[in-house]
Amino acid sequence: MHIEPGIVEGAKLLLSYGTAAAALGYTAKLAFGTIRRDGAASLALRAAIATVLVFSFFEVLPHHPVGVSEVHLILGSTLLLLFGAAPAAIGLAAGLLTQGLFFAPFDLPQYGINVTTLLVPLFATAALARRIIPADTAYVDIRYAQALKLSVAYQGGIVAWVAFWAFYGQGMGAENLQNVASFGAAYMSVVILEPLVDLAVLAAAKTLHRLKGSIAIEKRLYEPAA
Repeated sequence: MHIEPGIVEGAKLLLSYGTAAAALGYTAKLAFGTIRRDGAASLALRAAIATVLVFSFFEVLPHHPVGVSEVHLILGSTLLLLFGAAPAAIGLAAGLLTQGLFFAPFDLPQYGINVTTLLVPLFATAALARRIIPADTAYVDIRYAQALKLSVAYQGGIVAWVAFWAFYGQGMGAENLQNVASFGAAYMSVVILEPLVDLAVLAAAKTLHRLKGSIAIEKRLYEPAA
């Protein structure tokens, strides 16, 4: 979902600074809530693990430019279920920044665009999870239909934001419309894979009972909501 350099340029980048600041500000709010509930050590450890995973998703897993952006397997809903909203958001933002600083400096001017595109759908997916997963259900017990809804929400949110930035930067011309449509079709194919990854990871977690109570994972993974 790294939007291609040149899609949004000049003064138009100012909007991305504002949306990124709002997204990071909300991340900070979630982080303070996590610290109060689980402690600073738990937040720091989960965020660090999520950062390493996100960086590997961007740099190690296959990724291909399609239309106005790149298609990545980001596994946002997987990160959310394993680590919680705040650590997942920190991991996405920090992993993206690490990649830009050390491997893709040409992406740094678009950091505000890309971090907004990653985080806002995560927040929406977290809100959806609260609605569709009953409070008495641990995450390791969710069904495929629930995992699919979370994946569609996250990946669909990314496609919507990429489309917004592309139209905002380049207008509604036929070529841009085609490029956005090509990206959207390619990216939504991730929806086929991500719920299966979610369920595989959750099934593995379910067998690793020693992780229950660990500060390295979200408590809700094994326990109903308090």
